[in-house]
Formats: sequence, structure tokens, C-alpha cells
Amino acid sequence: MTKKYASLLLASLLSLGTATAFSQSTSDEIAKYREMIADGNPSELYEMAGEELWKKPAGPKQATLERCDLGLGPGVVHGAAAQLPRYFKDTDRVQDLESRLMTCMQTLQGIPQQDVIKGAFGKGVRKDIEAVVAYVVTHSKGMKINVPATHPKEKEMVALGKKMFFFQGGPMDFSCASCHSAKDQRIRLQDLPDLTTQEGAALGWGAWPAYRVSSGEFWTMQRRLNDCFRQQRMPFPIYGSDVTVALSIFMANKGDGGTVQTPGLKR
Repeated sequence: MTKKYASLLLASLLSLGTATAFSQSTSDEIAKYREMIADGNPSELYEMAGEELWKKPAGPKQATLERCDLGLGPGVVHGAAAQLPRYFKDTDRVQDLESRLMTCMQTLQGIPQQDVIKGAFGKGVRKDIEAVVAYVVTHSKGMKINVPATHPKEKEMVALGKKMFFFQGGPMDFSCASCHSAKDQRIRLQDLPDLTTQEGAALGWGAWPAYRVSSGEFWTMQRRLNDCFRQQRMPFPIYGSDVTVALSIFMANKGDGGTVQTPGLKR
């Protein structure tokens, strides 16, 4: 072995060791940061606003959402989010929390679903839904994800969600799997859970919706998925559309049995 080659090899090993140490140190520091800001999660403010909106008469019918059936009976929020998405007989559709709330707002309060679909995240009626989501998911925190997907239409949506998860498209030819189908991946100091495993799906699915510190806003699952499409340079999905619900139930079903950690706290 020449001295030059030995020097290069030593430099490479030292570089690798430094990178590994930096990686571990960075992960530790991020974990400490999250622990530090965990108390007083700003999501609590959204939850409080959501509870008020749940009980406040609104819309042309001046009715509350207190008779909204999220799958466990009219008005029941305790444990409801842990069992969504799921099939609803009255709409003959598999719905996630947000699309179900749109149904309730239209049928109970007379607020057209198009008002939400044509809106924007963090604004207008959609902002109200985001707050109600924070209120509802808080009542499932610490519970087990219970999305077995046994109904035929739920199985169809899981299959569609899996297809979309691995579908590659856009100018970068990315798919959801490009970032979320391998262990120990990270982007911009953010750990990327492997959503193809039960453990990873439970960790990924179970931590959203969440308050996102970098944006200073509460992000629902619909908004999180929308941002994934943005990063893939794909056209934005329609809010509450089947493709978003399919991706959601695919992840929730994969993480079945894991723990709900929402509302989470993200960088």
C-alpha cells in the first residue's frame, strides 16, 4: 500500500467516523429539542378553538356539529380518530376525519363541501375544520390505531393507497416510497419513517396531525399529504379526494395496533 493511498484511506475513515458521530449527535439534539418544546404544544390552542367550533351553531342551518357521527355514534369524539379512515354507510364511501367533517358540516349546518374544497389551508372554513380536527384527535391520544380495513370498500381503498404510495411521477420521478420505504433515511435533519413496516407506519401515521414549528401552524393529514405532492412536483390533490383518503387508510392500516400520538409536534 502506497503512502498516498494509505493517507486517502485514513482520511476517508476519519470522515466516515465524523459523519456518523455528527449524525448521532444531530439526532440526539433534535430529540432533546422536541422534548424541550413538548410541554405547551401550541396544538392545544387549536384544540380549544376546535371544541368551541364543535359546539357553536354555524352555517345556514345554524346548527352545531354535536350530532356529527365520526363512526362511533352521533357526537362521540372519544376514540373516533383512532378508527379513521373507515367506511360510512350513509355516504357509501371510505372517509378520513376531514372528509367526514365536511359531510357533517354540509348535512347538519348546510355548509357546502365545495366551500371547503375550493378554499385554502389555514383560511376560512378549512381553517375551522383544521381546528375541529385538533379537538377530535386529542381525544384519541395514547390509544391504539384501530384500522383493520375489513369492509370490502376499505380493502379497495387500501389497495389504491398502496398503488399510489409506490407510483412514481412528476419531473423528479418520485414516489412516496422514494423517501419512506427504507430504514434510517433522513432529509433536512428530519428522520423519515419506513411506512412499509408496521412500526414505521405507526410512527408516521400516529404522529399526524401535528403542530409544525417551522410554519407556526397546525397541519392536518390532508395538508401533510398535500405537501408531499408538492415535494414530488406533482399536481396538488383535491382536498378530501379518494386518492388522499386511500393514502391515509393505507398508512393507518399498515400501522394498525400502533399508538396514536396526535396532536404531534414537528420541526
